[in-house]
Order: sequence, then structure tokens, then C-alpha cells
Amino acid sequence: MKIATFNINGIKARLPRLKEWLAETRPTVACLQEIKSQDDGFPADEFAELGYEAIWHGQKSFNGVAILVDGSKPVEIKRGLGIDGPKDGEGEQSRYIEADVDGVRVVCIYLPNGNPHPGPKFDYKLAWMEKLRARMAEIWAEEIPCAVVGDFNVIPHDDDVWSPKAMASDALMQPESRDAYSRLLADGWTDAVRTLNPRGGVWTYWDYQAGAWQRDHGFRIDHILLTPELADRLEAVGVDRDHRGREKASDHAPVWARIRD
Repeated sequence: MKIATFNINGIKARLPRLKEWLAETRPTVACLQEIKSQDDGFPADEFAELGYEAIWHGQKSFNGVAILVDGSKPVEIKRGLGIDGPKDGEGEQSRYIEADVDGVRVVCIYLPNGNPHPGPKFDYKLAWMEKLRARMAEIWAEEIPCAVVGDFNVIPHDDDVWSPKAMASDALMQPESRDAYSRLLADGWTDAVRTLNPRGGVWTYWDYQAGAWQRDHGFRIDHILLTPELADRLEAVGVDRDHRGREKASDHAPVWARIRD
């Protein structure tokens, strides 16, 4: 099983690039973030033509997550974590969807960015991470093989960014953000990319500004966390960097992990 995560940064704007990536790399499961589409506008038929069935949790213009599966329908288990956005009356943002795929629980998340820091958006980020941790503990207690994947908007270590100094004031690198992420790992989850790249230096995101892609000024915020049942079967991980360099690409590159059957 090949499980991938891809912050697509607008599914309609990136649809040709997304279909290209699916056809070329053929992940078993593709978890998407920032689809930026309402539910009725999601292009499910386009993926069906490629052999992928999908579930999704959309939102107009912002956020949104989806799970695509090659050859079978993901069985939805849960959507949303029951936490309202940082503004009064805003309601819950579309950032979480969970499904069963061939005996594996797959959780697709788009964790809040948290900027500007400090402020209500950063407080919301930390509260959302606590909700996520609680849900992950519930899944753990069920002893289900599980992968929690997506854009975590957390740079875990200094060697996960081209310049720690340049990002020092960003919400992605604050001690509170890193501590919350570390607590997930302390609960027993394995960071798949870090496990096979212990020295860091792996980027998954390059900003559109200031020539970040051309200068390789990137960082790692897209993660794949595994329960021990899957971590023991981890064969390989990778970042499809070349897809970031294509015309009208997302500012993220796809990240994947291959799990032995």
C-alpha cells in the first residue's frame, strides 16, 4: 500500500497537475488538503476516470480535505473534530476526514496555520492539535492500523527548514507548536519521513515568493504518522519534488510512504 499526502492548494486550479501526478505515481491512497471547493463542486468524476473513488469534506474558498483510493471506495468513519474556528459564529472549518481503506484507518488532516502569532489563530491551532491528539488516542485504543497524514503546519526540527532564523517568528516553528507535535510522537506514533531521513534536510513546501523554489528555500510541514503496526511494515518514503517545479504547481510537493502488505 502506498499512502500519499498532497496539499493541492486549490483542486480546480491544479486539477491537470493533480491528475498528472496520480497517473504517473499511482498511490493506493491519496489524501488531499486545501481543496478549496464546496462539496457539490468537487470533481469526483475526473478521478473516477482514472480509477479513483473519493470522499471529501469541502468548504467554499478555503480549507477542505479529501481521500482518494485506487480501485475501491473509502469507507467514511468521521469528518470534523468538533471544534469551531477562531472567529465567533464561524463554525467548524473543513480540516479533518477519516476513512477505512482495506483494513487500514486513514486520517487526512489540514492543521491550522496559526499565523499571526500570538493571537486567536495561534490559540486555535493549539486547541485543534489537542483535539487531534484526543482523536488519535481513541483510534490507538481500538488497535487499528492507522496512518494520520496531511499538512500539519508544523516544522518539527531545525533541520526540517532551510533557515531556522528566517522562520523563527512563524507559528510553524513556535515551541508550543513543536511541543504539541512531539506529544503525538510520544504517544507512540512514528514520523515516517523522519524515521528514514534522521538527518533531516527533506523539504515538502516552497513558498511562491522570493524565488524560494529556485533557491531551494523550503521546509517540511507535510507528515505521515503511523501506528506501530504500520511502522513495522514501512518500506520507503519519498517526496515527489519534481511536481513542485511544474507549470501552475501547488506550493507543496506530494509526500508518500510505502507499506508492506
